[in-house]
Amino acid sequence: MFHRFLLSVIFFIQCISAQSQGTDVWKLRAEKIDPSHYYGVTVANGMIGIVSSPEPFKVKDVVLAGAYDLYGRGRVSNFLRSFNLLNMYLDIDGKRIGPEDATNMEQSLDMKHAGFNSRFDFGNKASVSYTYYSLRQLPYTVLMDVNITAKKDINITASSVMEAPDALRDVQNYYNEIDRPHVVISLLTSSAKSPTGKLLMCASNTFMFEEPHGQEPRVIHEMWDNNMHLMKFSHHIMAGQTYRFSIVGSSITSAHHDDPLNEAERLTIFAKLEGHDRLLQFHNKAWDDLWKSDIIIKGDDSSQQEVHSMLYHLYSFCRAGSALSPSPMGLSGLGYNGHVFWDTELWMFPALLVLHPDLAQSLIEYRFQRLEAARRNAFALGFKGAMFPWESAETGVEETPVWALSGPFEHHITACVGIAAWNYYCVTQDKNWLREKGWPILKETADFWASRVERNGPGKYEIRNVVAADEWAENVDNNAFTNAAAKANLQDASEAAKILGFVSDEDWKLVAQNIPILKFSDGVTREHGTYNGEKIKQVDVNLLAYPLKEITNPSDIKRDLEYYEPRIGEGPAMTHAIFAILYARLGDGDKAYKAFKNGFSSNMRPPFGVIAETATGNNPYFATGAGGMIQSMLMGFGGLEITPKGIIQVKSKLPSGWKNLTITGVGIEKKLYIVNP
Repeated sequence: MFHRFLLSVIFFIQCISAQSQGTDVWKLRAEKIDPSHYYGVTVANGMIGIVSSPEPFKVKDVVLAGAYDLYGRGRVSNFLRSFNLLNMYLDIDGKRIGPEDATNMEQSLDMKHAGFNSRFDFGNKASVSYTYYSLRQLPYTVLMDVNITAKKDINITASSVMEAPDALRDVQNYYNEIDRPHVVISLLTSSAKSPTGKLLMCASNTFMFEEPHGQEPRVIHEMWDNNMHLMKFSHHIMAGQTYRFSIVGSSITSAHHDDPLNEAERLTIFAKLEGHDRLLQFHNKAWDDLWKSDIIIKGDDSSQQEVHSMLYHLYSFCRAGSALSPSPMGLSGLGYNGHVFWDTELWMFPALLVLHPDLAQSLIEYRFQRLEAARRNAFALGFKGAMFPWESAETGVEETPVWALSGPFEHHITACVGIAAWNYYCVTQDKNWLREKGWPILKETADFWASRVERNGPGKYEIRNVVAADEWAENVDNNAFTNAAAKANLQDASEAAKILGFVSDEDWKLVAQNIPILKFSDGVTREHGTYNGEKIKQVDVNLLAYPLKEITNPSDIKRDLEYYEPRIGEGPAMTHAIFAILYARLGDGDKAYKAFKNGFSSNMRPPFGVIAETATGNNPYFATGAGGMIQSMLMGFGGLEITPKGIIQVKSKLPSGWKNLTITGVGIEKKLYIVNP
């Protein structure tokens, strides 16, 4: 653990040094690649994620959103790795380039246009670079450009390798050439079944050459075994010349399409005939549109780069129109089985909602489509309405492994979903959406809380036997966050009814008025009924000030902050984001800045500063933490506030070193907000 912490400290010092040398706020660079201390960075388009590797022409993982099957951790569904459709071999003068042959390797991520580049030398023979993209405009399609500059005359053989991940079975390999007068398309295709046979996973790719039709290199197919095959071509490059080619491919499953095998090939053919330049043109434009909503810090390039990285990952892990919701690790791997938690609604969703309501709509649509499953979950435990699962995957049933008590007891997730639905309406003011989708979520979640409380007299409509937001507190009564979130959910449902002209359930108001928020004798909010000052895993009580607005008096907010901040244990990254928001709103910009940095600086992993969940964890990328930190920028330093009338700006304070903060593209009207010292 100490070794990991030391690496984080060293990386943080390198970031400080980089600032003094002039930090590129749009690029993450790795000039020295150490495979033993390498944590890949992800290129993703909200559907397909590609995780980098320190080895030349390799990627670590290819992950598809929405593709689950039962295997691995806890007898529950898990994300599936897809075919690694960008892996390559490159032979120069008969020598295959391996990790030991690639010298002077440098890698970089262009966050502005989501391209990952590797470059290296192969002895005195060639300089090589390749850049890959998860194309933003084409959800299932990826592209890799390869450039080889010869230092002397050389012969190359480039092979595109299709290899099945270990968990897949019944692999089938296909090769086909489609010959037209103007083009020849060589398709390298594979399909396989998921571990239980539930899904069919398919991938296909093809070469793209710069040579005119009829002058392209001849492509040869080789079948090595059932789990791997390849296609290759050879070419002679004269000294001083640069040879360029690309690989474009698509991956899709039966979770996304009824005919994934043929569709993978169709999508690849479409991309091939779009042509390289048009593919990149539309990809770049899509990212330019995303970055119209940005956070611009003047006077702190290091923080600017870090904020761009957080925004980049949030944008990369979500997709408008997909009805999918990101897991805590987004599309950076198989962390947390790819399941959806409160991490979405409380931590990622508000940041996305403020900057890109179209992305946020997919996240809340995911919950709406699983409302019936949530009703069944409530019914199974004897409650009314809808109870959303702590861990959700494809179907919306509870997917938490049985050894984790959060499954049957961490009920605040239901309030988080209801609050997210209300906030979506608040930002968009879309009454049709509220009537058709928001209201069903709000009504059913409010009905759940009305049945969940135990009515023990005025002021004692108690919520007993829960796992708190502070997950070290298991099976406790009257958890502060759970109770306050339930109260907010009930109040939001009543407001929604009023807006829509419906008759509100008077019982919701009665329950909300009688849910207790416990206090110590000195006025500090008590985390739960038996809490007596012990260490806590993560923020809980302080969430009552933000985002719940249950506690609004500045002296009460400060009292709770001063009590709970020193009691935080080695919890996840997003906790300090709440401290940053509250301190900024209380007028202490420097304390807010310290909290902001404390939330992730020790969690950054080399060489790209990807954020792990904790200071000693190694499971990046932690999108939950990024969501919290972006909220600290928007709602903390930026002072933005989601209200029933839309987004407003409240008073806040910047750190003393910042010249100003500009937030662009806010809400559906894409407004501009500027905060000066």
